[in-house]
Amino acid sequence: MRTVETIAEMRQARHLLANPVGLVPTMGFLHEGHLSLVRQARSDNRSVVASIFVNPTQFAPNEDLASYPRDLPRDLSMLEEEGVDLIFLPAAKEMYPLKFESWVEVGKISRRLEGASRPDHFRGVTTVVAKLFNIVWPTRAYFGQKDAQQVVVIKQMATDLDIDLEIVVCPIVREADGLAMSSRNSYLTSEERTAAVALHQALELARHLWTAGERDAFRLRQETASVIRHQPLAEIDYISVADPKTLQELDAIVDSALLSMAVRIGKTRLIDNVVLGESSL
Repeated sequence: MRTVETIAEMRQARHLLANPVGLVPTMGFLHEGHLSLVRQARSDNRSVVASIFVNPTQFAPNEDLASYPRDLPRDLSMLEEEGVDLIFLPAAKEMYPLKFESWVEVGKISRRLEGASRPDHFRGVTTVVAKLFNIVWPTRAYFGQKDAQQVVVIKQMATDLDIDLEIVVCPIVREADGLAMSSRNSYLTSEERTAAVALHQALELARHLWTAGERDAFRLRQETASVIRHQPLAEIDYISVADPKTLQELDAIVDSALLSMAVRIGKTRLIDNVVLGESSL
């Protein structure tokens, strides 16, 4: 396994990799969810590149950039064990040099849900992902369904900008009690960790209602919110029942829907989702 820190080194190393190449972009502090992406990339491609970069432009000034969990030695050990060929470890000044002024922005779908709560978040995400695509030139790039809106936004960006690669979406990986794996779970106290299971319980209720024939989006939002509100440590940011492709809120579900949520447990903001119906992201 080789590590590189500059764009020039990355491009030079990329020429030595056997095609096809899979890219797994991460912000580090890896967990089983990240590793599931790496394993899928390993299965699908002859070479695998992982990036570790805590992207400052997707954090608002009041968010957790400085405290975001980091453990590079552990991350590198885990990636080596999974057979990653090349790891890109750029510094912020490498990705955003002095006088950097160009941004990639996607329209309506980036301004809903997470975009409404975190206004500049997706501008940072799409810019850094577009840069990674241009630097690495992967055949396929791997993202997790837990960040469902991110997947939709990145797919739209790749289509609109004619970026020639396949976006592969992998299932959410959960703890034994159903909590979606996330680097930010490390912020939770033991009491908050117990309370956080309410997100999964709410989604499971929505899945049960869907299976029983419920197609009224308002009722699904209402019943899901009721589960969360029964947890005193939880504060709802949003609960959405939307079209999986456009993220437009629905009144009645015809074929499928993305039920997604953002909830604060104490000071920690968690997101989760479930796709109802036959559709996929």
